[in-house]
Amino acid sequence: MKTNPRFARTRPRTAAPARLLATAASGLLALLPASALADYTWNFPTPVTPIARDTLKIHNEFMIIIGILFAAVFAIMIYSMIKHRKSVGHAPAKFTGPTGTLQWIWALVPFAILLFIDFVIMGIPAYHAVVDMEDTKTKADMVLKVTGMQWKWQYEYPESGVRFISTMSTPRDQIANKEAKGEHYLLEVDNEVVLPVGKKVRILLTATDVIHTWWVPQFGVKRDAVPGFLRETWVKIEEPGIYRGQCAELCGKDHGFMPVVVRAVPEPEYAAWIEKKKGELAEAAAGADKTWSKDELLAKGKDVYEAQCAVCHQPDGKGMPPAFPALAGSKIVTGPLLSPEGKLLKDSHVDRVLNGKEGTAMQAFKNTLNDVELAAVITYERNALGNSKGDLIQPAQIKALR
Repeated sequence: MKTNPRFARTRPRTAAPARLLATAASGLLALLPASALADYTWNFPTPVTPIARDTLKIHNEFMIIIGILFAAVFAIMIYSMIKHRKSVGHAPAKFTGPTGTLQWIWALVPFAILLFIDFVIMGIPAYHAVVDMEDTKTKADMVLKVTGMQWKWQYEYPESGVRFISTMSTPRDQIANKEAKGEHYLLEVDNEVVLPVGKKVRILLTATDVIHTWWVPQFGVKRDAVPGFLRETWVKIEEPGIYRGQCAELCGKDHGFMPVVVRAVPEPEYAAWIEKKKGELAEAAAGADKTWSKDELLAKGKDVYEAQCAVCHQPDGKGMPPAFPALAGSKIVTGPLLSPEGKLLKDSHVDRVLNGKEGTAMQAFKNTLNDVELAAVITYERNALGNSKGDLIQPAQIKALR
């Protein structure tokens, strides 16, 4: 991601010593050439939220303080080694242990200075920033629920009832080095998260399988999504744009293929997008009551398979046994769809797609895919990828099985 060497805003609540030191540091920086100023952000991406600006500002101030301490300590050390070396006739002192007041002063004064720097100059501004980071509820305008799963994200907007899955859309040919890498290689998705500019968004995070980490560098937000727990963070995006991140946790074989893409837009555009999503969900729900042809289900199922299943079972369905079994010739895929009474059979193809298999990477898709998508991908797997069962299942049947 490109960086923009802009300075972070100054926090009005910073302690007086910290403000004085920051002012002195800014004065020193003003004397540097433009090329040096461009490096002031240490390659941090451009901050677009209050959290990110505070993080960058405090980081930069701390780096200056640490740099000054480093230079001072080493200057004293080098001076002492040169000034008191044996070759200039300096005689070594003959004492053991702290025997005089001066020695205690030399030990305690630097200790006191470091305590003052740590707890006052550095501690107070850091404390205020951490308090702000953890305050997810004050003046929150909306809620976004994020659920991590191998290897995609589910996003929910509780107030509007919108829910969708976001998966990586980088072509597999790029990953396999069969074609040139795109501009946003491994950082592009089929469904972006859309959020309004200037609104405080409370973000709730959880996961369905292992620990994931939702991370967008320009937001200054990096929070673990833990199975069985609901964790929180917040963002307030100040500038429209597209912001990219990814899962920053080692969450499995394809942990590098779990990007996050957020599109920040003005509030009217956000409202229009919500209405569009509601329409898509209503259309998908209506599709469950329609009778689909086999060709329609196969075409739809191919798209669903490539987006949701190919990452584990591979585009050709041969999988990577034993972790990800092959679908071609699979006893489950080529077995019965339903019982003679139309009921769900335990460990059948439909049951496995709907409910997953505990203790494996096979997750339950009944809460992430709609009826049409489930019927389509099941039909596709049974009539493609080396299989030719010739049967199909309708979305209405999936709807009844729920």
